[in-house]
Amino acid sequence: MKLLRLLANLGYGSRKQVAALFREGRVTDADGEVLYADDVVEHARVRLDGEPLDPAPGLVLMLHKPTGYTCSTRDQGRLVYDLLPSRFRLRRPVLATVGRLDRDTSGLLLMTDDGALLHRIISPRSQVPKVYEAELARDLRGDEAELFGSGGLLLEGETAPLAPADFEALGPRRARLVLREGRYHQVRRMFAAAGNHVLALHRCAVGGLRLGDLAPGAWRPLDPADLSLLLPGSGTSVRHGC
Repeated sequence: MKLLRLLANLGYGSRKQVAALFREGRVTDADGEVLYADDVVEHARVRLDGEPLDPAPGLVLMLHKPTGYTCSTRDQGRLVYDLLPSRFRLRRPVLATVGRLDRDTSGLLLMTDDGALLHRIISPRSQVPKVYEAELARDLRGDEAELFGSGGLLLEGETAPLAPADFEALGPRRARLVLREGRYHQVRRMFAAAGNHVLALHRCAVGGLRLGDLAPGAWRPLDPADLSLLLPGSGTSVRHGC
């Protein structure tokens, strides 16, 4: 791919704006040699103002989403895209969230421009486990493990029962859930069906991938070792703890 198109697809500007970068001599190779718009150079060797380019298409990143941010490009208020470099909104292919976390939920959010991988992760067939920890308004009843693990819980307004979910009490008003499907506000609605209310909700793992020490609002691209943890069948055992 010619460098003009590459930089435009990475969101560094329109083709006209990117062409200006070349005219100003701001695009070089790793040795400092000036590059030109029609050059075809290995992505890893290209520099803009002396800095490596953003990751190539096929990017998968992990974001520690704080509460108060929406997984959207067009809603009002604070968006998860505000936590990324502004040019990431202009990338082609589009950088999209892998599923959603609602505004009041924090934790691990994946984003990618790889549509096939996105659909594979969210597909019910993949049964990728997602681990949540919830703080509750009332004490646990004691029968939540049986209720959520039964495979027969029917949420209000739905006709298909939920798949069995793993449950662990972490305290009188704290619990961990492992889901293998993704329905609208599922954890909150499950606890509502059990006569409780979720005060705070945090997702700390997807597959075998965990947030670790990634601070709220921070992000990082995933490497091949990270990606091997995402999907079942990779040979990596999945711990359900956070």
